[in-house]
Amino acid sequence: MQKTRRTAFWPVDSRHPDPAVINRAGLILRRGGLVAFPTETVYGLGANALDGPAVAGIFRAKGRPRDNPLIVHVAAQDAVYQLAAAVPDSARRLMQAFWPGPLTLVLPAGPGLPPEVTAGLDSVGLRMPAHPVALALISAAGVPVAAPSANLSGRPSPTTAGHVWQDLRGRIDAVLDGGPAGVGVESTVLDMTGPVPVVLRPGGVTPAELTAVAGEIALDPGVIDTGAAAAGGGRRPPRSPGMKYRHYAPRAPLILVEGAPERVPPRIRELAEHYRAAGKRVGILACAESADLFSSGQVLVAGRRAEPATVAARLFASLRRFDELGVDVILAEGVEPQGVGLAVMNRLRRAAGDRIERV
Repeated sequence: MQKTRRTAFWPVDSRHPDPAVINRAGLILRRGGLVAFPTETVYGLGANALDGPAVAGIFRAKGRPRDNPLIVHVAAQDAVYQLAAAVPDSARRLMQAFWPGPLTLVLPAGPGLPPEVTAGLDSVGLRMPAHPVALALISAAGVPVAAPSANLSGRPSPTTAGHVWQDLRGRIDAVLDGGPAGVGVESTVLDMTGPVPVVLRPGGVTPAELTAVAGEIALDPGVIDTGAAAAGGGRRPPRSPGMKYRHYAPRAPLILVEGAPERVPPRIRELAEHYRAAGKRVGILACAESADLFSSGQVLVAGRRAEPATVAARLFASLRRFDELGVDVILAEGVEPQGVGLAVMNRLRRAAGDRIERV
């Protein structure tokens, strides 16, 4: 049974966080506690990555499956050589190009990491976040910090401290409020343990950007065919968060409609009329280019289809807003799965599960 904790809530300046507050939070981590903190992607829930019982607390607080590995966050590139058994030249180039930033590298795990972090795998995901609060906290803790997203397992990831408070108040020790996250979706995860690097989870660093630095890369089949990835996971633990389980889901069922931009809005209107006739409250997640085509229902604009990074930045906050509005069903407009749009569609497809229409 989850023991209720008194959760502190500490606002901090996102660029120049108060050292006294950061040191208090770092002490909590060193003593085996749990602290939620902002990164440039989403808010993370941190524990001392070298302390197995502390890391186990993350799984209890989130209700997270134990076979879902965690990403370890560091404040300096040098820490990678203490946590990974091997660091190939291509990984070094990627670190130089994209760290600090929204890129996680999966490398052979070193001997000092507890199995709670790696889910018993021989690899570990490592990342150096690009957020002053996150970097200050990791430095103050003096230890690497294991940190998945700071939400209840399966829920939309948190992009504000308020989202964390809604999900984890009473389950963790402290929340650092550094304002809204910028990227809005979790980091790109790149598996460097094989002969060709493989994108396991798309994020803010795109495949084209990775290719420009590392050369040939591949996409894991589950990046887009998320249903097949979940069904085919079997008993083998996933090598990255966000691969095996249904994620990012609002409380209301989400139906994703994807296809040619001129065909998607008419189909959403048809579905909206069907559900309204059945007495359902309908939410529509629209792109700015087509939002005016929807005359009724709770319409939220996620961003511009032509600029998928704007959709990514608002995606999870929009899904949580639909929860607050109490809609019965959500109809979401897909975007082109290119660039950051690949990450947007990965998240929407996982949130939809098998409720996907292609027109």
